[in-house]
Amino acid sequence: MSGGPEAARPRGAAEVVAERDAIQANLLELDDSFVKRMLEGAALTGQTRERWAAAAAALTALWETYLAYTAVIDRIAELQAGQHHRSAKNDQAELSRLLTSGCVQLPDQPAPLARRDVAGTRRPPVTLTTAVAAMRRWFTAVTEVTALVETVWAALGPPLDAATADLAGRRPLVAGLGPELEAEFADAETALAAARAAANADPLANWADGRVDTAEADRVRAQAAALARRITEIDQLRTRAQTRIDALRTASATAVAERQHAIAGWQHAAERVAPLPPPPPLLEPPALASLDALARSGQWARLRAELDRCEAELATAADATGQARQLTMAAVARRAELRGLLGAYKAKAARLGASENDALAARYDHAYELLWTAPCDLTEAESAVADYQQAILATEGQR
Repeated sequence: MSGGPEAARPRGAAEVVAERDAIQANLLELDDSFVKRMLEGAALTGQTRERWAAAAAALTALWETYLAYTAVIDRIAELQAGQHHRSAKNDQAELSRLLTSGCVQLPDQPAPLARRDVAGTRRPPVTLTTAVAAMRRWFTAVTEVTALVETVWAALGPPLDAATADLAGRRPLVAGLGPELEAEFADAETALAAARAAANADPLANWADGRVDTAEADRVRAQAAALARRITEIDQLRTRAQTRIDALRTASATAVAERQHAIAGWQHAAERVAPLPPPPPLLEPPALASLDALARSGQWARLRAELDRCEAELATAADATGQARQLTMAAVARRAELRGLLGAYKAKAARLGASENDALAARYDHAYELLWTAPCDLTEAESAVADYQQAILATEGQR
């Protein structure tokens, strides 16, 4: 309802009828509004109950006044229409009186008993302008509450609706995921129902300092989202549990075979070179029977944790086996490299004409003996080959 200050000039019949029509449209829209209907039907508590009680009283007064007001407007419209057919003096006088004088009876607002006059009568009728001003005040009192409640619900609705969707979408998956998760899901539904009931019963409790406090709704939303993710993950685990167990069984067998092969290679290398890095560490096969039992009993959360642990431990052991094998092969390859290097420098000594040099020959024989002795001491062999190499280079420099 809108309108400016009362005009100085008397208003005509057409003007007040148009004003009545605008008021009627606004009242019908208010009466049909979702928030107003929800507040009327809700079991309100706290601040909202207090605010709405006052607003409901204002709404009752507004409608009572409107009914009295519109009856006057209907009479004005009737008299105005009659002027086209007759111009009775009495009708004209009544029309003027209705447009300018007190003609609308406002609803009584009983005072406390101590302040009443035993002989008091109803308040005198008021003019159309005064009645409209009173209706405007009451309309504002009602719409201030409905608009505020609508603002709160608009802020709380999205997180609560999102939580509802998360839980509703996961409800068919919960059965069979274990008592712990089922209890957690029930707690989340209870928390959501409580948050929604509180938002419906006392929405204005969430209004403070000119803003909506969504902390509780956001907490419920986050709880539901996190739980939904866990349910999805565990349901996927339930679907893929046997596949993961079978894959772990295959990977374990492969890792055991790879370690046995690496141990055989290490033992073969140990007969030829020394020192060697440690052999591949022991490999503890996963407890596959326990995993099968967890799957059969539906302990999906525990099964997921055990599968993650077993897969990680197996991957670590397989990496250690691979590294040990590479280091072992590198040691054997180093012996072959040193043999080749020794032969290359012997050929260089021949080109320099130093083959008959006793000192060089002694160094060569020492390195050769180390490299062709099993197991070969790689540390001493590297030192001997380096010594022979330096002697050849020194001879080359003298020449």
